[in-house]
Amino acid sequence: MLRLSPARLAFVTERHLATLTTLRADGTPHVVPVAFTWDAEAGVARVTTKPTTQKAVNARRGGSGGPGRAALCQVDGRRWLTLEGTVEVADDPAEIAEALRRYEQRYRPPNPAVERVVLRVAVDRVMSSRDLA
Repeated sequence: MLRLSPARLAFVTERHLATLTTLRADGTPHVVPVAFTWDAEAGVARVTTKPTTQKAVNARRGGSGGPGRAALCQVDGRRWLTLEGTVEVADDPAEIAEALRRYEQRYRPPNPAVERVVLRVAVDRVMSSRDLA
């Protein structure tokens, strides 16, 4: 399982947005700003979204013969961190509840009236600025 250095771990707990990159059916990148959370024990980044968003559609489609890939990139001035891995869409109520709990800890209470799914990025590659390495 992938572990982040203490500096990287601290950075992903600060209140920042990131960009999420997934691939459209034609292979072009779809890049959108998102809030995300990091689960250090599982090595998973979570993004909550409506089930009909383009990022959810892209994640459901997957790659050629397997799960799709996604990248989250968080930037704060000269500091940056990219988390890359396979992405899947989870609609399990327990998974959604856990994602919302983590979201509330990092950002703010979520709107309870919005229908959601969770994009789970199983991170297998990390890149960052030198000061976070």
